[in-house]
Amino acid sequence: MAHKELLARHRAVMPKWLALYYDEPIEIASASGRRVTDREGTTYLDFFAGILTNAIGYDVAEISDAIRSQLDTGVLHSSTLYLIQSQVELAEKIAELSGIPDAKVFFTNSGTEANETALMLATQARRSEQVLALRNSYHGRAFATIAITGNRGWSASALSPIKVSWVHGGYRYRSPFKSFNDADYIKACVDDLREIIETTTSGDVACMIAEPIQGVGGFTSPPDGLFRAFKDVLDEYGILFVSDEVQTGWGRTGEHFWGIQAHDVVPDAMTFAKGLGNGLAIGGVVARGDLMDTINANSISTFGGNPISTAGALATVNYLLDHDLQANAAKLGSRLLSGLREIAEKHPVIGDVRGKGLMVGVEFVGPEGEPNGAAAATVLNESRARGLLVGKGGLYGNVIRLAPPMTLTEDELEEALGILAQAVEKA
Repeated sequence: MAHKELLARHRAVMPKWLALYYDEPIEIASASGRRVTDREGTTYLDFFAGILTNAIGYDVAEISDAIRSQLDTGVLHSSTLYLIQSQVELAEKIAELSGIPDAKVFFTNSGTEANETALMLATQARRSEQVLALRNSYHGRAFATIAITGNRGWSASALSPIKVSWVHGGYRYRSPFKSFNDADYIKACVDDLREIIETTTSGDVACMIAEPIQGVGGFTSPPDGLFRAFKDVLDEYGILFVSDEVQTGWGRTGEHFWGIQAHDVVPDAMTFAKGLGNGLAIGGVVARGDLMDTINANSISTFGGNPISTAGALATVNYLLDHDLQANAAKLGSRLLSGLREIAEKHPVIGDVRGKGLMVGVEFVGPEGEPNGAAAATVLNESRARGLLVGKGGLYGNVIRLAPPMTLTEDELEEALGILAQAVEKA
């Protein structure tokens, strides 16, 4: 009854376009480890982590203690008009981890704001409003980031402050180049990129922005090496490259700390958010110093990098490094993929199992291989009914997204696989 009443109040005062999961949405009232409990007392194993944001899990003492310690000072906020020690320490750590030469960091409140900032830096540096983006991408919900989102379901307006050209590459499963081997796929996408630059732009493009693994797009990714090949072309034209690491950063892919490292690329800038704060609102950009300093007007950030969020984020980064959660993501991610592929062998409704580390997508299809959003919705609901929370996405809403906290245990992984096998039986 608590959820039904809250839903009625939500619908009365919140916008109708604000998406909710399930026909009967739930409120998360408490949590610990990788488990959450809703307002009516039902407990679930969480395999979506607040859209990859609760990267370490819930009620982590080291992170909570860091936040409480800052709260005890009485200073929740000061703005960037004043020095903030935890902000500087976090920036130093991210700059070092980025691998970007002479890196500087600017903090924001979200991934959307981070990507908006990256676009501002690139367009200012290149004196161009032209941007290259990938089809099936998602970069945020603000004016410019909607413009570079190549997914109709999340692109609310055709109005834009920038001019965008779209390239192939991110969504291999439904690409016209799907049947190609890795080398030929990369070559076809590179040829497409070059043709797009030559036919749809004036050549002086500001940047390309890309997710190493497309998040909202259904955890899709190209063969390793595609962005290296793209970067070689971009360098010919002086075009900057921005890697959107909002979902792929912080070791979640297992094999690398940043998703773009799978392609042997050091980008000009990277954006980040979500898992950095383990639930706190924080995002940002790390970029070459000369690019970051290209802004020639005064600027501040009222809330970005505030004392609370940076204290918590610094504790989060230290925790994931101290406990080598990247290695845990690699180990358990391998088992997650193999377990899901075993399920897929028995159920033709699954067309594709893909991903890296603890960032895995399961695409559902119909008899002719067409997108099957109904099957994905069934698995979403059947998983919840059995005590497992998962995500859903993809261009056609037919992909189940799995991204549990990186502290996941082997027993919890096997529990989730058992539930998913039962849920797929119902699809």
